[in-house]
Amino acid sequence: MALKTFIEAIRETLADEMRRDESIIVLGEDVGKKGGVFLATDGLWAEFGDDRVIDTPLTESMIIGASIGAAVNGLRPVAEIQFADFIHPAFNQLVSEAARMRYRSNNAIGVPMTVRAPYGGGVHGALYHSQSVEAFYTHVPGLKVVIPSTPYDAAGLLRSAIRDDDPVLYFEHKKMYRSVRGDVPSGDFVVPLGKASVTHPGTHITVIAYGLMAHYSLEAADLVAEEGISVEVVDLRTLRPLDKETVLGSVRKTGKCLIVYEDNRFGGYGAEIAAIVAEEAFDYLDGPITRIAGPDVPGVPYNHVLEEWFMVSPEKIAAGVRKLAAY
Repeated sequence: MALKTFIEAIRETLADEMRRDESIIVLGEDVGKKGGVFLATDGLWAEFGDDRVIDTPLTESMIIGASIGAAVNGLRPVAEIQFADFIHPAFNQLVSEAARMRYRSNNAIGVPMTVRAPYGGGVHGALYHSQSVEAFYTHVPGLKVVIPSTPYDAAGLLRSAIRDDDPVLYFEHKKMYRSVRGDVPSGDFVVPLGKASVTHPGTHITVIAYGLMAHYSLEAADLVAEEGISVEVVDLRTLRPLDKETVLGSVRKTGKCLIVYEDNRFGGYGAEIAAIVAEEAFDYLDGPITRIAGPDVPGVPYNHVLEEWFMVSPEKIAAGVRKLAAY
């Protein structure tokens, strides 16, 4: 075991996988000599060279289109989109091409590609460097969507994503890159896609979250524990495919469900979780399914005070837990 930051776990896993499999390439804006805007690929160009660590033009549709072409021709590309906010020009390539390739080819052609992108707010990134875009892509059959919350999961899930024979979107909350640390085993290990984790057992309320919100939910659980409220925190880790069994098992145990996500509340990923719980665990509920999420405004403000107003926090989650516990 070694203590690593979130971004160290990602960087070292990329290097380990590239040493293991020569078909893996990395491509994106400034991923080469510069090492990426967050230094997630720092050192890879020096070790693997121009043929495997490829700087691209600032054209997201080309990055994803070239990755699809590489994937169907025997490579395993890991594409970096500099910020998740900039992934939208590649929407058609991801949704109409990568996601549907296996279906349209009658299962003959897979697209073994991974798309890494930093997402989320709280870092004074304002409108175009703070978006949470996961809900767009969880809607699409054929795409897998992963959001790790710990260095351990970051490493294990990234290995699983790279080795998967279908396209995986791997979102990394940028506020966690250097603020979150944890133990990561040495050697080759994977965290399977589609498996949630109960990170804090409890009996009164289930809180479902992912990414940075999984950490904030743990903090909220500690805050309300002093008041006698026992919170079970479920970290989804993989949003698509969803581990329904763990989610429903927890809600059936506690009888109350609070869903936390940073994206705009309306139409966010948490709405799908709420629908699943309502359809498949209704008879076990002792209170309304509740969501804590970002407000329905077009973007995260730059102003510090307004940014804090937008962002979900441990205190806001704790307030939601208290209200649901009192129902």
